[in-house]
Amino acid sequence: MTTQSRAMQDGTSAGTRAGAAPLQLRLLGPLRVTRDATAIALPASRKVRALLGYLAMTAQPVPRSQLCDLLWDGPNDPRGELRWCLSRIRAVIDAPPCSSRVETQDDSVGLRLDNTCLDAAEVTAAVQGGLEHLPQDELHRLAGLFAGEFLEGLDADRMPAFNTWLMAQRRHLRGLRVALLEQIVAHGDASATLPWLEQWQQLMPFDLRVHEKLLQTLARQGRFAEGEAHLQATVRLFESEELEHRPLRTAWQTARQRSHPVLPRIEPAAATPAAGLPILESMRRASIAVMPFRDSNAPSSIADWLTTDVIVRLARLRSLLVISQGTTLALRDRWVSPEDAARLLNVDYLVNGSFSRQNGRLGITVELAETRTGRILWTEAFDRKAEDALLAFDEIGSSVADRITNEVDAAERRHAILKPPASLTAWEAYHRGMWHFYRFDREENRKAQQCFEMALQLDPTFSRAHAGLSFTHYQNAFQGWAADRAQEAERAYATASQGLMADDRDPAVHEVMGRALWLRDQLDGALTELETAIDLSPNFVPGHYTFSFFHCLAGDPQAAITASDHSREISPFDPLMFAMLASRAVALLRLKRFDEASDWALRAAARPNAHLHVQALSAYALGLADRLSDAKAGMARIRKHWPSYNVETYLSAMRLAPEGAAMVRNVARRVDA
Repeated sequence: MTTQSRAMQDGTSAGTRAGAAPLQLRLLGPLRVTRDATAIALPASRKVRALLGYLAMTAQPVPRSQLCDLLWDGPNDPRGELRWCLSRIRAVIDAPPCSSRVETQDDSVGLRLDNTCLDAAEVTAAVQGGLEHLPQDELHRLAGLFAGEFLEGLDADRMPAFNTWLMAQRRHLRGLRVALLEQIVAHGDASATLPWLEQWQQLMPFDLRVHEKLLQTLARQGRFAEGEAHLQATVRLFESEELEHRPLRTAWQTARQRSHPVLPRIEPAAATPAAGLPILESMRRASIAVMPFRDSNAPSSIADWLTTDVIVRLARLRSLLVISQGTTLALRDRWVSPEDAARLLNVDYLVNGSFSRQNGRLGITVELAETRTGRILWTEAFDRKAEDALLAFDEIGSSVADRITNEVDAAERRHAILKPPASLTAWEAYHRGMWHFYRFDREENRKAQQCFEMALQLDPTFSRAHAGLSFTHYQNAFQGWAADRAQEAERAYATASQGLMADDRDPAVHEVMGRALWLRDQLDGALTELETAIDLSPNFVPGHYTFSFFHCLAGDPQAAITASDHSREISPFDPLMFAMLASRAVALLRLKRFDEASDWALRAAARPNAHLHVQALSAYALGLADRLSDAKAGMARIRKHWPSYNVETYLSAMRLAPEGAAMVRNVARRVDA
């Protein structure tokens, strides 16, 4: 359970305003405790205050042995000292006649923080809930909760394990503070942003964006001398760290040109490089940095190998701009934190992980976060036997790359669908199109087509948009949504060809080319394109699924089952899960395993975006399994949406091999009646 979820469950700081809770724990800055607006004197012991801060931020009871290892470096009686520290904490946070907030059960210790305001948890909950919906006064209040570093003044040489935890918490909360400041600056009154920009700059002195915004603000206010001085000082700072600073000069030049009333008008022929930014912005892709996985034991080539594996898998998918490992290693070696590195590299997403070995087990944790907001999109822990390390790493690397891709795509779709259509970049138009496309509805498919066409107008070289457009034409032909199926099949082929010319190493365009060739009854060529897609990127799930789909219809049914299982294994939350399940069901029907097939078909039909052909598959599979009443009920539901739907509608889309088609026609006499 996270700090945020515990805060929500216990009624702690999430949604609790300062002063509203009888007990307030202030961890953002020096530790402070107040009860009923009265400050409580804290014990002088650094360990007592460290223990209170740690337990307040920990999401669940902690074993006593872990607390002893965290805070004591080999005393004679660590458990005795722990008991003494807990007694001091009770004196601070308990208020008789209430029951004790320090809870001990079995051999663990935790805090009960109901009706408590915990500032760090409040900020975490706000960021995770989405800052874009909060009014400015609430953003100001949250930013004002930061009175300094997290648990300021509690570093101690004799508590190395605690210091490691403390540094990690400080990095995380510093990132959340920057996200708050960014939101305030982006949407606040331009005339009042300077103090917030100065806070942001102090926290992130190598973040190009804060310097650019600060220079723009100074220019807008006519403070050109201050802007020039800031530019020169910042350039020297960046040069000392061997960082790129030319964008700062360009930003200052552009800001002066827009703000200075006596500057001559610059004609388009003499435009500065900044004039090209709108075009470049329209071609932007989401970017991601995978920071070297930390090894809790020592610097590890194994941990670096896993990092490399994830980077390579993501890069081969060709859907994101992936920062090279050489860059992230260099930043790690300069002791740049992952959060600071993400902002320094100006990436949209950050992958961070850790690696540990203990008692013959491997422990790997991975986290994906949005850089701008600090919001955690996905996190997972893997536990494997050390002796299975090589196999485990291959499995984990594959799983991590797929979950990252799915989560990033989902986040980008959410962002794109909330933006006004006229303001979309090519990347955003593509993801807005995918938001419509995954609904598998005729009207939604038309909207998706319009979005992909918009993306290609903005960036004709965008291969993934060509692939998306080809897929919409394929759907028109496959679903029977177009009056002229042959024409839609040719459009699917033509747009897939354009995608190959844009980037013949993008697995997505090879996959849609395979679909287009299948519509042309060129199964061998279609399978070749799918094999190419998988060779280019073994983690490209649509390639595996479509390979399964083609084989389940007229190829090798066992190969179809294997490919379907592999697709679901590496992408358990895929938007095309209904299709993976359906492919397995069709393959099982061809193998005459009717009971199994009906179960898988029902699972496919139960998915929220399963289209009518999948619903029909479920009805026919139930009929073959002698569940005729369920089959007839399923067909009745289909005809509410498509009254003329029958077995020929199904077979014209699915193109089953003769034996399979005969089997379906035979059962349809009973199901369609």
